[in-house]
Amino acid sequence: MESSIFNRRQFAGLLGAASLVNQTNAQTKEPVIDIHQHTPYSGRTADELVIHQRKMGITKTILLPAGQKYGLAAGAGGNEECLELCRRFPQEYVFCANEMPDIPQCREVITRYLKMGAIGIGEQKFPVDSDSPHIHLIAQMAQEFNVPVLLHFQYNTYNLHFDHFYKILEKYPKVNFIGHAQTWWANIDSEQQEPALYPKGKVSPGGISSRYLKDYPNMFGDLSAGSGLNALIRDETHARQFLKLYQDKLIYGSDCSDKFGEGEKCSGSQQLSAVRRLASDKKVERKLIYGNASRLFRIS
Repeated sequence: MESSIFNRRQFAGLLGAASLVNQTNAQTKEPVIDIHQHTPYSGRTADELVIHQRKMGITKTILLPAGQKYGLAAGAGGNEECLELCRRFPQEYVFCANEMPDIPQCREVITRYLKMGAIGIGEQKFPVDSDSPHIHLIAQMAQEFNVPVLLHFQYNTYNLHFDHFYKILEKYPKVNFIGHAQTWWANIDSEQQEPALYPKGKVSPGGISSRYLKDYPNMFGDLSAGSGLNALIRDETHARQFLKLYQDKLIYGSDCSDKFGEGEKCSGSQQLSAVRRLASDKKVERKLIYGNASRLFRIS
């Protein structure tokens, strides 16, 4: 964590300037949806998030809350913090509902926030098996409310036994699932060796993640975070073909805890640039950074 370097007057000025940038983007540029952000996040405040998103030119942000415990291992806020920011900036923010899937209150909490306007469930980032009764419960609620589920797959840590997730995909064909994080992105490579989380070098096509995208209409991929960025830049030749092949299944997200929305510490802006650079044409680019998210979450 690092303390804020702004006093109140400086912050107000930056927020006003960012607002002007955002208004200009909305008027002169095409809209961008970011499906993956948190507030607070690793010490970053809600107001600092607003500056970050406006600097990147994001026109709609989906906030993903934590559950009762763990803070998604990143100091992330819960349902109420996300709801509060959405109420302050209703044109710029929407939210998902979330809770730990293995506690008795899970159904009650998630149902409550879905009824309050949440447009999805996630980020599910908890130490349960990928095909456990807990994930079945999440899928059942998603099916009932017709919303997607975003899951963080991380070897031996969260949503374990990634290779078993096909059972959920087959059991709930009407529920759209969005894969995210290290194990999801490492496994685009058919030669992936666990437990490598950020593998480097050339990608051999046809890994588990790629097969899920290919074989299951209800499986999608969240391009966010260092894992998503690494998956593209480790082998840009593969990335160009991958984005083209799965242009209807991949969605831009930032999942970036940076405060400024630019520079070498901002993986969100770097990923946005990479997607724009590596997309085969403008039509594909627009699907990745707007169209797919708009369709999947039914937002504009």
